[in-house]
Amino acid sequence: MRTNPVYIYFMIVNEDALKHWMINFYGYGSWKAPIWFVGLEEQGGDLPEDVAERINYFQGTSSIKELADIRELYSRIKFRAEGPRGARYNNNYDYRFGERGVLHGAWKNLIAFAHAFNSELQPDLFEYQQRTFLSPSLQREALLNLYPLPTPHNHAWYYAWLNMPGLPFLKTRDAYRQHFYESRITRLLRNLTTYTPSVVLMYGMDNVNALKQSVLQFFPNVKFTMEKGIARVIPAHHRTKVEGTTLIITTHVPALRHNRIETGFDWEQFGKRIRGTV
Repeated sequence: MRTNPVYIYFMIVNEDALKHWMINFYGYGSWKAPIWFVGLEEQGGDLPEDVAERINYFQGTSSIKELADIRELYSRIKFRAEGPRGARYNNNYDYRFGERGVLHGAWKNLIAFAHAFNSELQPDLFEYQQRTFLSPSLQREALLNLYPLPTPHNHAWYYAWLNMPGLPFLKTRDAYRQHFYESRITRLLRNLTTYTPSVVLMYGMDNVNALKQSVLQFFPNVKFTMEKGIARVIPAHHRTKVEGTTLIITTHVPALRHNRIETGFDWEQFGKRIRGTV
C-alpha cells in the first residue's frame, strides 16, 4: 500500500533542487518555435518521488536553460501507476513516446490546433506525439507553464508539508502563486518580444483579468477583444495582437473536464478560427 505523500514529501524533495526548478524551469520545446502553448502549471506531482525525479534531473543538467527536452526528462521519471498499466511501462517516456504509448488527451488537441493554424493537413496524432511534438531541435512548438511546480489535478497542496524555512511561500497555493506571478509573466512577455512567435495560446487560465492587465502594462497600446464561444466547437477567448504575435487567453483547457463530452471543443476548428480561415 502506498504511503500518503504528504507524510514523505519533506523526506525526499531537496530544497536547492526545488528552488532551482521554480526559478528556472519554464517548460518544453523551443522559444524559437512559432507556436507557444501556455498552461497554468506543470503536470504531475501526485507523488513526491515524481517531483524529486523531475527537479533532480533539471538541477543536474547544466545545459538546460529554462526549457527542457521532454523526452529526456520523461525518461527519468518512473511510471508508477497501479494495475495493468503499472507493468506495461518503465517510465513516463514509455507511456507517452514509446511504441506502446498512449495519446495524451490534451496534447492531441494542441497538435490539431497547431496544424490547423499552420494550414497543414492533420497528422496521425499519436505518431506526431511520438516523433515530433515539442522536439527542441525541430522547433515547432513550446509547451510552457505560468507556474512552475508539478501539481496534481485536485485540490491538494502537498508542498505545504515541506519543512523549508527558505521557501515560506509554499505554505499555501495562493501565496506560492502570488510569489511567482509577476516574475513569470514578465519573463514570458519579454521572451515574446524577443522571439515573436506567430501565436501564443494561454489556456486553462483562472486569472484572465490579471493576465490582461499584465499584458496592457507591458504593451500599453494593445487592445483585447472578447470572442464568444460556440458550444463544443470554439471556446470563448480573449484575443489581441502583440508586436506581430496573436495572443489568445482562455479559461478552457484542451481536454475534457471529468471526461464529460459536453466540456470539449474542436481545437482544429479553433486553430482555423485564429488563423482567420473560418
